[in-house]
Amino acid sequence: MWSRLLVSIAIAVIAALVVTALIGWIFRLVARRRGWPERAVHRLRWPFRWLLMAVGVWIAVAFALRGLPVGQEDVDHVVNLLFNILVIALAAWFVGALVSLVVDLVLARYRTDVADNRVARRVRTQVLIIRRVVYVVIVIVAFASSLLLFPEARAAGTSLLASAGVVSIIGGLAAQSTLGNVIAGMQLAFSGAIRVDDVVVANSTWGRIEEITLTYVVLHVWDDRRLVLPSTYFTTTPFENWTRTSSQLMQSVDFDLDWQVDVQAMRDELHRVLARTKLWDGRVAVLQVTDAVGGTIHVRVLVSAVDAGTLFDLRCFVREELIRWLHEEQPAALPRTRVLMTEPTGDAGRERRIRTGERGDRELFGGSKEGDARGKDFTGPVQVQRPR
Repeated sequence: MWSRLLVSIAIAVIAALVVTALIGWIFRLVARRRGWPERAVHRLRWPFRWLLMAVGVWIAVAFALRGLPVGQEDVDHVVNLLFNILVIALAAWFVGALVSLVVDLVLARYRTDVADNRVARRVRTQVLIIRRVVYVVIVIVAFASSLLLFPEARAAGTSLLASAGVVSIIGGLAAQSTLGNVIAGMQLAFSGAIRVDDVVVANSTWGRIEEITLTYVVLHVWDDRRLVLPSTYFTTTPFENWTRTSSQLMQSVDFDLDWQVDVQAMRDELHRVLARTKLWDGRVAVLQVTDAVGGTIHVRVLVSAVDAGTLFDLRCFVREELIRWLHEEQPAALPRTRVLMTEPTGDAGRERRIRTGERGDRELFGGSKEGDARGKDFTGPVQVQRPR
C-alpha cells in the first residue's frame, strides 16, 4: 500500500511539474510579446506550481487510499480536510499573485517619472488602495472557507448570525476610529484630494506623499524623516497640496534694504541671475518694492520653477547672488540704522544755553534784544551788574 502511495505521489508531482513548465513557457512567451513586467510574471510561477502539485498529490493520495480495508471513511475525511485547507491557502496565494500582476500591468501604463504625471499619480493611488482591499477580501474568504469545512463552525454560524446585529453595534463602537480611518482612506483614494508623490504641507511640515493605506498616510519629509498621519487628518484638517493640478510653483525672496538702493539696477541684475541658471522655468520673474516705511524699504522678488524642490534651490540661488551683487555694486543699499541728534528741550536746554552763553529765540521776554524790550514793559529797565 505504501509503495502504491509513493508511486502515485511521485507521478502526481512529475505531472504537475510538467504541466506547470508547459503552461509557464506559454505564459512567458505571451508576456514577452506583450511587454509585461518580468518580475510580476515570475511571481506567478511558484504559487501556480505549488497549487497544481497539491491538487495532483491530493488526487494521488485519494486514489492510493481506496484499497484500505478498515477505517476508509475516517482516513478519507482527514485527508480531504487537510488537502482542502492546503488547496484553499494555495489558491488564495495564487489569486493574490494574479491580482498583483494585473495591478503591475495597469501601473505600467501610467508612468510617474514624467513631467506631467498628475493622472498617473491619481490612478496609482486608487489602484494601490484597491489592491489592498482585494488582498483583505481574499484572506477573509480563504479563512471563512477553511472554517466552513468543520461541522462545528457551520453549526456555530447559525447562532452567530442571530446575534450579528448586537455584535456589529459593539464592534462599530469599539473600532470607531479604525473604521473612520478606513472610510477616510477610501475617500482619499477616489476623491483625488491627495495622491502618491503629491507635495503637501501637513501639520506644519513640508513633504511628499510616499504611501497611502486604508488607515494612514506616510509623508516623506524633506530631511528624510517619515511622518505618519491617520487618514482622517486629511479629511478633517486643512492642508496645502502644492501639486493638486500642476507641479509648477512660484514663491518670493524678500529683502529689507536702505532707501538708497537702485531698484532698477537690482531688477536688471535679477534677470541676469535667472538667465545663468536652469532652475528657473521662465514663467515668472518680478522684482517690486512692496513696502517703504521706517528706515528700510521691502523688496520682494517673485520667481517660479517646475516643482517644489527646484523652486527651493532657485530661491536660495537668487538670494545668494543678489546679496553678493549688493555687497559689490550697491554697498550703500545695505540696511543701516540712522540716529538723528536733536537739542534737548525744557529746563535742561535753558540751563545749557545759559551755561554756554547761547542765545535763542524760544524765550518771549528775554534771550534776545526784542525779548528784553518786551520784558521792560512789565518789569522796567533791566539792571545789568557789571563786574568790578
